[in-house]
Amino acid sequence: MVKQVVTTICFVLFHCIISYWAFMSSCSIHSSTKNSIPAIARYFGTKGRYEEVNSYLIDDILAINNSLVTLPSSTCSAIHLTAIIRHGTRFPTTKNILKMREFYNLVVRNATNNLNCLSEIKSQWEMWYKDEMDGRLVNKGREDHRHLAQRLIKWFPSLLTEDNLRQGRVQLITSSKHRCVNSTIAFREGLMTGLGIKEVELEPAVNDALMRYFDQCERFVKEVENNKSALEEVKRFNEGPEMKRVMEKMADRLGVPYTSITDDSVEAAFYLCAYEFTILKENSPWCQLFDEVDAQVMEYAGDLKQYWKRSYGHDINRKSSCILFHDLFHRLNQVVDKINSDGTVSEAVTVQVGHAETLIPLLTLLDLFKDDVPLRSTNFASQQNRIFRSGHIVPYAANLMAVLYKCPEGIRLGVRLNEKSLTLPGLTDPVPMYDDVKKHYRALLGGCDQETVCKMNY
Repeated sequence: MVKQVVTTICFVLFHCIISYWAFMSSCSIHSSTKNSIPAIARYFGTKGRYEEVNSYLIDDILAINNSLVTLPSSTCSAIHLTAIIRHGTRFPTTKNILKMREFYNLVVRNATNNLNCLSEIKSQWEMWYKDEMDGRLVNKGREDHRHLAQRLIKWFPSLLTEDNLRQGRVQLITSSKHRCVNSTIAFREGLMTGLGIKEVELEPAVNDALMRYFDQCERFVKEVENNKSALEEVKRFNEGPEMKRVMEKMADRLGVPYTSITDDSVEAAFYLCAYEFTILKENSPWCQLFDEVDAQVMEYAGDLKQYWKRSYGHDINRKSSCILFHDLFHRLNQVVDKINSDGTVSEAVTVQVGHAETLIPLLTLLDLFKDDVPLRSTNFASQQNRIFRSGHIVPYAANLMAVLYKCPEGIRLGVRLNEKSLTLPGLTDPVPMYDDVKKHYRALLGGCDQETVCKMNY
């Protein structure tokens, strides 16, 4: 009898120790080696780095992976490239820096658990983010664009040439935001380095009507941007059981009352982890405040926001990009007409640098990354295999490329996202005839007038 009691006590004690260790290690669940990749990096959404989408770049940042791209036959030649690119890695915005500072102060002031990551935050980490950083490009962001430019030279050696640069057949267009202008300048530097050019006249043109069309679409601004009810699903999710559990776990790890942790708190902690990694390449102690389930919830919260504010959530989101859609096809049509008339191309490459908010509505207008069931506050569990994942679609330096090829049978169009081939919806050929693409989108090409779709009917 005594032996049985002792055995039972030992069993209970063993499980208590295991449970205690699991809780304690919840703040050191990931490696804290400064230069290692956080286990939750794949869930950073729009705050994620480009290398998480193309992991082969971690070993060689100038590598290109031909296995990810479908090309037309060898009898075809590339005649034009339009690349629409998100700016590179940036600092947090002032709004997010404020949230991060408040959470940092909460941890330093109130956290009571004696966990390694908390000790490290309190004794070694300083709140170095300043309000004036406000979304500006960081050095890593410049590298993102320099390296992308050098890879594009490898992808399109017949288009990105010194002669095309010097003859004005390469155009650079950018949003007016510092992070976009500086990304564009870095892209130009990458071209010059890759081509061995020391000086070239290639000035970026600022065009917010194209690259920040969402600011100038009155219906979008009033019905979505400035309308809190437009993001009701996001609000409900942030108040729902999944987010509540993340908040409770965060409070337990910090040793603070549940009431002191909000959805803004966990978002700030998540941002601290993401920015420390994307800007400094550090797997910081902030990352150790989350386990994988927490990170999946945080990713879904971010995806919900992008879905309802920029994508399929509201029809005006996609239609706000009509001006950029028409700009792209107008340029492609001009190239095709020129090829068919005298065989020359006056604009070989057009690079347009904007934002995640520039790319997502356009990709939505093209009917890409559309799930059968809309993303809602109540279907987190059933959306684990969703197509719409903002971190996979628009990480820093995300790029949508449209490539025209001259082939014996006519002109073909290849589309790539983040240097991977995309097959357009409704078309089976990964590099279809350009006329077939225009037929598929004929309703948009014949309509989708920016002034009409963006006008409010008072």
